[in-house]
Amino acid sequence: MFSGQIPFEVSKLSQLSSLGLGWNHDSKKNLLRLGRLSLTSLVGNLTLLEDLDLSRVNISSTVPNIFANMSNLRSLYLLDCGMYGEFPKGIFMLPNLRILDVNHNEDLNGSWPDFQYWRSPLEQMSLARVNFSRELPSSMGNLSSLIALEMPSCSLSGSIPSSIGNLTNLIYLDLSNNILVGNIPSSIGNLIQLGLLSLHNNHLTGLIPSRLANLTQLIILDMSYNQLTSPIPLGLRKLTLLYELGLASNEFEGKFPIFIFNLRNLNFLDISNNYLNGIKWICNMIFLHVLDMSNNNFNGSFPECLHNMFYGSKLRMISLRGNKFQGLLPRSLANCTMLEAIDVSNNQFSDTFPSWLENLPNLEILILRSNQFYGKILESPETNYEFPNLRILNLSYNIFTRNLPLNSFRNWNALKLDKHDHPLTYIHEKQYFNVGTHHLYYYYAYSMKITNKGMDTVYKKVQDFFTAIDMSSNRFVGEIPKSIGDLKDLNMLNLSNNILTGHIPVSLGNLTQLESLDLSQNQLSGEIPSQPTQLTFLEWFNVSYNYLTGSIPGGKQFNTFETSSFEGNLGLCGNPLSKKCWDIDSSPAVFNRSLDSPRFHFEFGWKIVLVGYGFGFIVGVIIGNITITRKDDWLKKAFEMMQSTTGTIMELEKGTYRN
Repeated sequence: MFSGQIPFEVSKLSQLSSLGLGWNHDSKKNLLRLGRLSLTSLVGNLTLLEDLDLSRVNISSTVPNIFANMSNLRSLYLLDCGMYGEFPKGIFMLPNLRILDVNHNEDLNGSWPDFQYWRSPLEQMSLARVNFSRELPSSMGNLSSLIALEMPSCSLSGSIPSSIGNLTNLIYLDLSNNILVGNIPSSIGNLIQLGLLSLHNNHLTGLIPSRLANLTQLIILDMSYNQLTSPIPLGLRKLTLLYELGLASNEFEGKFPIFIFNLRNLNFLDISNNYLNGIKWICNMIFLHVLDMSNNNFNGSFPECLHNMFYGSKLRMISLRGNKFQGLLPRSLANCTMLEAIDVSNNQFSDTFPSWLENLPNLEILILRSNQFYGKILESPETNYEFPNLRILNLSYNIFTRNLPLNSFRNWNALKLDKHDHPLTYIHEKQYFNVGTHHLYYYYAYSMKITNKGMDTVYKKVQDFFTAIDMSSNRFVGEIPKSIGDLKDLNMLNLSNNILTGHIPVSLGNLTQLESLDLSQNQLSGEIPSQPTQLTFLEWFNVSYNYLTGSIPGGKQFNTFETSSFEGNLGLCGNPLSKKCWDIDSSPAVFNRSLDSPRFHFEFGWKIVLVGYGFGFIVGVIIGNITITRKDDWLKKAFEMMQSTTGTIMELEKGTYRN
């Protein structure tokens, strides 16, 4: 936690062989900086340096060419220093350099020297997020001492050279998040010491080389987000140490090979976004921590074996989203006491609400969206569901009926946490392990799809303190319970497209963390209460297509909402609608109402009646006088005039009701 400027006096320590000032930082920023001292000034006099670590020191400069002359240098760490400009090629050619780490300097550009006639001693080359926007040179195959090659997000293009198979000492190879094309070279099967191989998120095509079966030391194999095709090689069953297998978002089709589930060390399997089918293999997955088989062609009911398994399971996250599964949810999921997230959305499950999951102590996410779940969600003092750590519940697009079950979920622990002093983190699975002398970890962030702020949104990461309830597009009836105000730390609430009646509860004003509220397409009536105008985090508010009346409250966030938030309520008036409200201070019976509101119709009608009575009284007095002073023919004409005038007034009154 040292902070401030590195003193100039450090540059005078001419006998230094090692200088380590790296990793002085907090959770938000780097703490040390060079300041007035340039990088050239710092190292220019340190000619005996063998090891230099300035990782996460704010340097913000080019990499000086002087480094290419530091022939004693064995390790150079300039990770996340704000370096920019062109990286000197000569540094690659230093005669004793074994470790080069310039990761996470996004404004630094590099190009390759010719390694053809150079036997470099480099053992670790870490260049993540440094811009090498050209092909890997075939001469890289001469870096025979390399143990770790880390080049994700480097804008690498072209194909992977077959000479990479010469790097037989490699333990760690990461070329993910680049623009690599073509086939995976079969020579990669020569790298028999490899513990990690990540080719994630490139444009690679063709088959997985069968020689990959030679890599029996692999712990992590990730080839997701390419255009690889079937078949998945049978030889992968030899990879018995495999912990993570990522095959997502490729073009694999047909039945998924059952042998994958005989890999007893496999904890993480992501086969999402392919064209795979078959299901009876699924009963062998009790060793998994994470299973993502979303968006494939799996169909049918779960086999009977699955309804009786999962005892002692370590499963933490399961996603079956976007398939054609049918029937009941497997009740044995209740045995997965470590489960944190369940997503079975966009299938054809036909079942009642899974209250039998309520005692899972770690369950945080339950997504049942777009299925055929049906019936009443029971709610009574005996059936107040526990779900102690649930904080995201999505029941949308199903056939649930009867009253909203919000009372049953108001005791969630997640709604009682103090979110304000916690750093931004995400729901994830993380595991540390060693590959040779390298300390590695695997990290999987859980994703979900939810309707928020009027849009179907895919969250690739889910914040640890995000809380949401979506019960939209069902057949819930009755009033919104006042107890909704107990969900004080709720961030998102969607109750749209149901058959809810009654008033909008004023207790919504207690939801001080609410960012999105959708009550549209129901049968709510009465006025919009003023209390929600105090919700300073509210970005989305929609009460359109109900039977609401009166003036729209203004102030704070409500001044930012558009017409679409309120349209379809014939009795509403005021900004942002074009229909304005009448505000007649002298008449207490009429306050801030529009001409079109039902209550105004009634009041305006009675005014006309009173005018009619008044006019009739005046006419009656006149006629009385006429009777005394005039002859009968005058009386007859007067009565005819009164009848005609009164008829006109009554027609005006009736016309008001018609309008």
